[in-house]
Amino acid sequence: MSLADAVLAAPARLGAVRLVAIDGPSGSGKSTLARTLVTELGVRTVVVPTDHFATWADPVSWWPRLVDGVLTPLAKGETGRYQRMDWSGPVPRLGDWVDVDVPDVLIVEGVSAGRRSVRPLLSLLVWAEVTPASARLELSVARDGADTRPDFLRWQAFEQGWFAVDDTRAAADVIESRDLADESR
Repeated sequence: MSLADAVLAAPARLGAVRLVAIDGPSGSGKSTLARTLVTELGVRTVVVPTDHFATWADPVSWWPRLVDGVLTPLAKGETGRYQRMDWSGPVPRLGDWVDVDVPDVLIVEGVSAGRRSVRPLLSLLVWAEVTPASARLELSVARDGADTRPDFLRWQAFEQGWFAVDDTRAAADVIESRDLADESR
């Protein structure tokens, strides 16, 4: 069964919306997987990245903004709304407002998207990872620029502790693992 088929076969648990979390460490392909899934689903799908909420200084405590602005309204069949982080300057700050119309599928992708507190609402929890894990830093820096290396070093140390405590991988319904060693052959 494809990932899209698994999503569509899963029950809606956020009102009439199927909520999919794509979680995993930085550099593991979560955003790419979300974009691919949107294309494959063929139904009204909205992606909300955790990067729209989190900052280097606030990796996870922003969660109530997502719940209050998006998850609670969508569960009631109402449009959600949140203020996304603007990463264009030297320090992330609140930027534009984003409206979230009620979709068939809502994908929340990013670190902590599948956290323990949201799992009862999830239709599917997907864990994305790459091996070797040491490649994640280089993938992240290549994507976001050399000046982000110190931030990613701190972030990846944080992630390791977060995932150990939250036990996200063990709770996943689907594990999408990409082996970079296989791709180089």
